[in-house]
Amino acid sequence: MASEILIIEDNEQNLYLVTFILEKHAYKVIQARNGPDGLEMAKNCRPTLILLDIQLPGMDGYTVARRLKEQSGLKNIPIVAITSYAMIGDREKALSAGCDGYIEKPINPDTFIDDIRKFLHD
Repeated sequence: MASEILIIEDNEQNLYLVTFILEKHAYKVIQARNGPDGLEMAKNCRPTLILLDIQLPGMDGYTVARRLKEQSGLKNIPIVAITSYAMIGDREKALSAGCDGYIEKPINPDTFIDDIRKFLHD
């Protein structure tokens, strides 16, 4: 059975690209376009991995990551920040909010799957 990956991303182009790459490699993709929807989908679906944009409308990715890690049924799901925030300290900020990994945008389609497979156990 393929891993289910929840993508929390508001940018349509980024969402399309990540979904395309993941589905091409036989992963099941669940999409949320904002933090509150992402939290709800994570509770309902219990994905294998969460790919989280940091710059989201209404609730930023740092808050989403913290809330996910506060919930006993979700805290062990790996979260990978996928973000254009690439200044000194941004990676550390994402990790301290509860993310388990960090990938800078724009993503590299040639290495993306290898980057996220580090967080999957399939």
